[in-house]
Amino acid sequence: MSRRIGIVGLGLLGRGIVACFLERGFEVIALARTDEEHKQAFPIIEAMISELVERESAPKLILERWSSKFQQVTEVTGLAGCEFIIESVFEDLATKQKVFDDLEIVVAQDVVIASNTSAIPISVLQQGRKHPGRFVGMHWAEPAHATRFLELIRGEVTSQEAIDKTIEISKLLGKDPVVCLKDVPGFIVNRIAYAMYREALHLVETGVADFETIDRSLRNTLGLWAASCGPFRWIDLTGGPTLYAKAMQRILPTLRNDSNLPSPLQDLVSKDAQGIKNGLGFYKYTPGESRAWEERQRRHTWAVKEWLDSEFPLE
Repeated sequence: MSRRIGIVGLGLLGRGIVACFLERGFEVIALARTDEEHKQAFPIIEAMISELVERESAPKLILERWSSKFQQVTEVTGLAGCEFIIESVFEDLATKQKVFDDLEIVVAQDVVIASNTSAIPISVLQQGRKHPGRFVGMHWAEPAHATRFLELIRGEVTSQEAIDKTIEISKLLGKDPVVCLKDVPGFIVNRIAYAMYREALHLVETGVADFETIDRSLRNTLGLWAASCGPFRWIDLTGGPTLYAKAMQRILPTLRNDSNLPSPLQDLVSKDAQGIKNGLGFYKYTPGESRAWEERQRRHTWAVKEWLDSEFPLE
């Protein structure tokens, strides 16, 4: 009998999460607010499944079977028989709390509920819950169906059983999960990334370089090592802690460390810049350019995954 997974929310990441589970033979029950949302999501999920087959990440037989294991519902009662739930709705505390209120009425008390959040502390999401120990963070990356990334976050009262169950599920999906032992804002990946974003914006703000120059600089350097070894092994490979400590003593005092939004970002926010979604971000995009950048990033994601699978096989 297939293992049954519930997914709440069929936005950009939710669709990829659904495809991940269907690829691995799970039965998936997806909850969205309206039939129209389901109608829009179905062909995108279908395309993701096809891409997984084309990339030889999934057997061709999946093309014939996946839809029979996919159920679409608009009422939370449809998730009553699921053994594991992933919430992937809008990144808003009140919205997530309402979802959890509804879920706690219909799912068994031992069912793990994982929140796909990138910033809201899991400890905050646990507050007021009937069984807070079963709540865990499960931070996915886009495109969810193609990456090995999964960041799992332990809240203040998350049980070891919930963590173990989430690790097990993650590995069954072919992911390489990491566990964030302390529930800090931004967790691991976003916390480090936002420090980099702030400094990059600071360099623009102070006239050191423009957006395009900084992008090219990091693409041609950070892109060389980030996927292969991470920051600490990179330090070991390029001189070691003793060498880097000397540089840090000079550089750290000069880095931006205030909590105000950098002015280049504030200026774009005032213009409702939504990146490729509306063609306005740090760069301007035509519809064709937006599609081209999405496709370029998708190809790169698959190339990185294939290299990682070759060099660092999963257990």
